[in-house]
Amino acid sequence: MAMTPVISWSESVAFPLLTMLTLIPLTTLVAVLLSRSSAGALRVGFAGALSTVLLSFYLLSVFDADRPGIQLAEEIHNLGFTYSVGVDGANILFIPLTAIFTLLALVYTSITRHATDRMYIACLLGYEAILIGAFSAMNLMQFWLWCVLELIPVILLTIRAGTGQNRRWVVAFLLQHWGSGLLMTLAGFMLLAFGLMSVVPDAELTFDWLKLKEVSNAHLQYGSLIFFLLFFGFAIRMPIFPFHGWLPVLAEQGTVASVAIFLVGLKLGVYGAIRFILPLIPEVAEQWSGFVLTLGLISIVYGALLALMQINIRRLLAFAVVSHTGMLVIGIFDFNKYGMEGTILLSIAYGLATAGMLFSVGLIYERTRTAFIPRLGGLFDANTTLAFLFVISALTTMVMPGTPGFDGAHLLIEGTASRYGWLVVTAILLGNLLAAGLLLRAFQQIFIAAPKRFQQPYNGTHHWFRAKRLIAVVICSLLIGTGFYTSPWVHVIDQNVVASMDEVDVVLDAAHHGTQQPGTVTTPVGAKGGHNE
Repeated sequence: MAMTPVISWSESVAFPLLTMLTLIPLTTLVAVLLSRSSAGALRVGFAGALSTVLLSFYLLSVFDADRPGIQLAEEIHNLGFTYSVGVDGANILFIPLTAIFTLLALVYTSITRHATDRMYIACLLGYEAILIGAFSAMNLMQFWLWCVLELIPVILLTIRAGTGQNRRWVVAFLLQHWGSGLLMTLAGFMLLAFGLMSVVPDAELTFDWLKLKEVSNAHLQYGSLIFFLLFFGFAIRMPIFPFHGWLPVLAEQGTVASVAIFLVGLKLGVYGAIRFILPLIPEVAEQWSGFVLTLGLISIVYGALLALMQINIRRLLAFAVVSHTGMLVIGIFDFNKYGMEGTILLSIAYGLATAGMLFSVGLIYERTRTAFIPRLGGLFDANTTLAFLFVISALTTMVMPGTPGFDGAHLLIEGTASRYGWLVVTAILLGNLLAAGLLLRAFQQIFIAAPKRFQQPYNGTHHWFRAKRLIAVVICSLLIGTGFYTSPWVHVIDQNVVASMDEVDVVLDAAHHGTQQPGTVTTPVGAKGGHNE
């Protein structure tokens, strides 16, 4: 492929912005753990989270959507390892989304019994730093190491603050799934780096994404094995059928605040496929696109049907995520800009919407101490704010007009119709119709239907009501605001996606016609500035 333009951070800002976005939560984490009072720890956590949100908004303001390539790039070589970060249209929106979710998770935490737990607050901040580091990583091994570190806060949060009785079993179950996914991803990265190195004579081993992207993969050995290792590794993290078994368990047993941030973590799997599969091995990916399409369609229908059978609202939302992820996977493998634009925009929209429903359910849990739908009902009058939050979020996942989900789904459907035809689009729409039905039924059973049992009047504190309103206002404002004003966000996504998909098209056309694609690197990677890892 052609070389991707790289714009250093020094050309746009006065300090390494992406590194600061990772360091602020880590520094705040240390300050929280060293704090002598629990109230002081929460205030320090809020200060750090708010600073990260403001800095992420500054990141959006200095990002030039009209300038292609990787922007705000940083690269450090030391002790044989490379630290490399950067942003483009594929990853930049996930960074402010992570920062906003962390701040809202702390707001939610402040009205729960974990408000005085310094380790809990530190884990939320550590999780934020890990996700920002992973989304901005431009080195394969660096991305993988961040994904490994993600296990630490997830395990600690589940053990310390989970709502189930079998939390240690949940952790073991999670390690089984995530561990296998991480091992497959590591093996895929290693084979990919060594395989591409062998294509170019006298090339040096590198895990740098930009350098690997320049190397032709036309003669890559074990291409299908590399694809399946990477795809299955990312599929566990998304998750899609049949790798989804851990998500409903974690959603049911975990804490709402951590699961809300974890929703962004789920998008690491989607982002991994966008960043590390399509640009690096497009020919092999196209070869197995029919297989991926089948899994995506099964996930859409299977997730929706399983969600309809749930009586626990958290498990219902977990299976809805599985159904929605099926759409995202199909969009990635449309191999055109519309499918990719729709996938990234829907990832943001679904993340916001599912977090909104989870916060709504979590606040109801704090009042009723149950997540079982048959035990709920008649909550609309006393919880109008939460009902409004739930229904706006649900409408977004139903891709209704006026929500960001509508424009995202429109783009994805256009790309899918161009690639696979209208029969596949019809199947996607039917699956989405099932998901819409189950969420409307859940809303009716929780908020509208007559209560199934007597509910004690809830005398919440003034702080509880303020926190509830703040969470609802922020998420609903983001959903409605981006829904009616989607063009700037699509423009940001387009910044490098269009060029990347054009490069993929060139590679695939060259493969179909048996010619070497323009811009293919034929000189050793080491001569281009490659480095040992």
